[in-house]
Amino acid sequence: MAPNTIGFRITHRAMRGDTRRLARTMDGIAAGDERADAARLKAIATFATKLCAGIHHHHKAEDDVLWPVIVRSAGAEVDLTDLTDDHTQLDPLLDEITQAAGRLGQDPAAAKRLARTLGILADLLDEHIEEEERLLFPIIEKYVSEADWHKVETEVRKGGDTAFDLPRIAQYARPDELAELRRAAGPVLGALIAVFSRGHRRRQRLIFGSL
Repeated sequence: MAPNTIGFRITHRAMRGDTRRLARTMDGIAAGDERADAARLKAIATFATKLCAGIHHHHKAEDDVLWPVIVRSAGAEVDLTDLTDDHTQLDPLLDEITQAAGRLGQDPAAAKRLARTLGILADLLDEHIEEEERLLFPIIEKYVSEADWHKVETEVRKGGDTAFDLPRIAQYARPDELAELRRAAGPVLGALIAVFSRGHRRRQRLIFGSL
C-alpha cells in the first residue's frame, strides 16, 4: 500500500491557517482596529510561541528524517535543494516572531513587528507547502514504503506538543479526514481530542473571537 499522507496534509493546513489568522489578527491590533487587553496579548504570545515551536519541529523532522528516506527511496527522482533552502530561511524568522511575541504588552513596537513577521511567515509557508505537496507527495506515494513512512510519522510525532497540536488537527481536518484518523487511531484519539479541545476553544475565543 502507498503511504497515507493525510496526517502531513492536515498538519500543513493547520500551520498555514493559524499563521495567516494570527497575522491578520495582529494587523488589526497593530493598526488599533482591534482592542487587546493584557489577557489577550498573553494568550497571543503563548500561541505564537507554540506555533513557531511546532513549525520548527516539523521542518527539522523533515530535514533529519523524511528527506533521507525520500533520497534513499527515490534517488535521482527528487531534488530537495529548494525546499531545504526554504527551511534555512524559516529559523531566523521563527526566532524573530518568538522574540516579538515575548515583548507584547511591554514594547509598543512589538505588535507591529509581530504582525509584519507573521505576514512574511504566512506567505513563505503558503509557497513552501504548496511546492512541497505538489513535488514530494506524489514521489512519497510512489517510492516510499509503507513501513518507512510509518517510521517517519513516528519520529515526527516525537517531541511534539500533543495538547497544542491535537485539537488543531481536529479543527482543520475535514469530517471525512477526521473519521479516517479516528478509525486508524482507535477510541483513544477521540478521548484525547475531547480533553484538549476545551482549553483550545477557550484560547481561540480569547485570541480570535471564535474558532
